[in-house]
Amino acid sequence: MAKTTLASYYQRGESIDYTNSTDETIPANAFVVVGSLAGVTGTEIPPRGVGSLHIEGVFSLPKKKSEKIEMGSVVVFKDDAVEKAGEGTEAPIGIAIAEAAAEDETVLVKINTNAAKAAASEAV
Repeated sequence: MAKTTLASYYQRGESIDYTNSTDETIPANAFVVVGSLAGVTGTEIPPRGVGSLHIEGVFSLPKKKSEKIEMGSVVVFKDDAVEKAGEGTEAPIGIAIAEAAAEDETVLVKINTNAAKAAASEAV
């Protein structure tokens, strides 16, 4: 018989508890990257306080100026903007779900997708 490990239900998982470990308030709708996990704050989170971090969904995020991003591209968050993933870049945050022209200021991103995570592991 296989060894069994017990688990207890904690929460659904579309949003998780996030502790603001800084000395500054994090505003609502702020984009946050923690390791390879991307999220958007659901509420204002005071210093050392706990708030919600949405880790599933599609979000409009600022993109790197002058870069066209095709629908389906794996994207990373670098220097406060989204850009297409390339070799040696940070962990992917998701997949662009619509094309963004070079002159567009934002791109629609499905965050924390399995496809983005798979692309990251293949690049290693």
